[in-house]
Amino acid sequence: MTIARHLATIDLLRSRPFPSESVRSDVGISAPGYHTAELSMSEEFWEDRSDMEIVGEQYEAEREALSVLLGQRWGQPQVFSMGSVLARSVEGEERIPEPWDMLSASVPDVHLWRVDDQWVVLGVSKWDTELPYQLLAVVTEIDPP
Repeated sequence: MTIARHLATIDLLRSRPFPSESVRSDVGISAPGYHTAELSMSEEFWEDRSDMEIVGEQYEAEREALSVLLGQRWGQPQVFSMGSVLARSVEGEERIPEPWDMLSASVPDVHLWRVDDQWVVLGVSKWDTELPYQLLAVVTEIDPP
């Protein structure tokens, strides 16, 4: 996908109403209070660790490029570490609401903007060494924990 298509997908998510129950959409998952989109996804298996690191850097660069364009619309993003959210979730200190619980399980940090009454979130997801990288976009009315 191109950056232009990523922007169009984010605009589409912002315009959609949130469903009353979790459903698979054409680009990701929509649920009460949020929409997610898998903007791009890498291959699943790696020849060696250096290939995996290069792909990770490419996905981070793609997020940065998209952040620059979104920053022109809405100002500089807040960069928010998901580490403390994951720790609070794992330790059972509190119930982390979705989509933040899902993000904290696979995304080390997010870029986020407050736009009108919604949060627009970008992250690079990596669940495990054998699973693909994903560039994720989330639009949510649920405040970060």
